Amino acid sequence: MALTHKLILASGSPRRIELLAQAGIEPARLMPMDLDETPKRTEHPRSLAWRLSSEKARAALAAIKGEPGWEGSYILAADTVVSVGRRVLGKPELVSEASSALHLLSGRSHRVYTGVCLITPDKTVRQKVIDTKVRFKRLSSHDIDSYLASGQWRGKAGAYGIQGIAGSFVVKLVGSYTNVVGLPLYETVSLLMGEGYDVHESWMKG
Repeated sequence: MALTHKLILASGSPRRIELLAQAGIEPARLMPMDLDETPKRTEHPRSLAWRLSSEKARAALAAIKGEPGWEGSYILAADTVVSVGRRVLGKPELVSEASSALHLLSGRSHRVYTGVCLITPDKTVRQKVIDTKVRFKRLSSHDIDSYLASGQWRGKAGAYGIQGIAGSFVVKLVGSYTNVVGLPLYETVSLLMGEGYDVHESWMKG
């Protein structure tokens, strides 16, 4: 594979890795960037997703500086933000935080924003933010308590993963499903192809 065809994913998210694999893309290197994801005062959730994806990509670019084998790679970063109105629901660490998030999502619509940032081998920066609207059914106390017991809320923005049990909570979804999982595939593949990354190479290997 040519040097400029190497892809670095600035994330260690199993969901993003699986989604890329679904599209036949295997990053040559995983570089999770540990950044402060706290929203700035009055920052809109869409702006937060844009900023964090950009910061992660740029942090990865800075991290490979001086590494000849990796300079000139494509760098892909993403960040997913779940919000109700302007209120951002982060990744809960405690059961009580997850419970509060699920009670807030119960019976109402929320938005999922994923910022996708691609830095090309010539250091051109391409970005998009994808927005999906999701509506949950009204959750009973038994629904919430049982879901919390499953542990599937851990490490998930908004305290849920749509690809798991919580998929049964979704009454309506408008937009990209893969965006809610953590990486909008259509838009991500389009960004890569538009900047010359050979997405089809692995497809032809069967």
